[in-house]
Amino acid sequence: MQHVRERVWDLLDSANSVHDASVHGRIPNFKGSEQAADRLAELSAWHETRVIKAVPDKAQLPVRARALVEGKTVFMAVPKLADPHPFYLLDPAALAVPPAEAAASKIAAAVTPKVDVEALRPVDMVVVGSVAVNRSGVRIGKGAGYSDLEFAFLMEAGLISSRTVVVTTVHAVQVLDEELPATGHDFGVDLIVTPDEVITCRSPHRPEGLVWEHLDAEKIASIPVLAARAPAAGR
Repeated sequence: MQHVRERVWDLLDSANSVHDASVHGRIPNFKGSEQAADRLAELSAWHETRVIKAVPDKAQLPVRARALVEGKTVFMAVPKLADPHPFYLLDPAALAVPPAEAAASKIAAAVTPKVDVEALRPVDMVVVGSVAVNRSGVRIGKGAGYSDLEFAFLMEAGLISSRTVVVTTVHAVQVLDEELPATGHDFGVDLIVTPDEVITCRSPHRPEGLVWEHLDAEKIASIPVLAARAPAAGR
């Protein structure tokens, strides 16, 4: 997968399609993210959504801000899930700062509570960033694997279901017309939204839950919510 990431990062850099000096190693903060958020907000799936699980990446900031301004509840994972209360809960009715400000990850971390899974509501929409994605909904992230872990964990908790809509907002350069590798713990996306189009993906893969055999002991130990549940999974 790394060669795909490098190719897309190079394409974005050479086309001057990102806001950062260099996009390598990151989820691209692509130019046009505001327009992609506007396009997402036109969809019926968006209007029906009340609770969103979102990534904290800069490219998805316009989506988070719009959601909070419209009164939708947003939650984001604590970095690397490294806390017994692994999610920031952004409740528009309880924010101490304007919604558009609270959507920024650093501000959210400073002004919103960290909560355990039991404090969360079922998720209507998952919004993720990608390095690359194909039209079948196979997504490649930056390689750390935390988005897949969060997704699988929330599946096991019953907060993500087959009805949850999974969306990635990306630059057109990030959408590839080729097969991409995927494993059993990877999740696919239902919708790809660029500044110029919406792509509906057919039957993207979803894991049923955590694939424990894909997690090493060090990774489990570093994530309190996983370490607390590992014995029940037979580890």
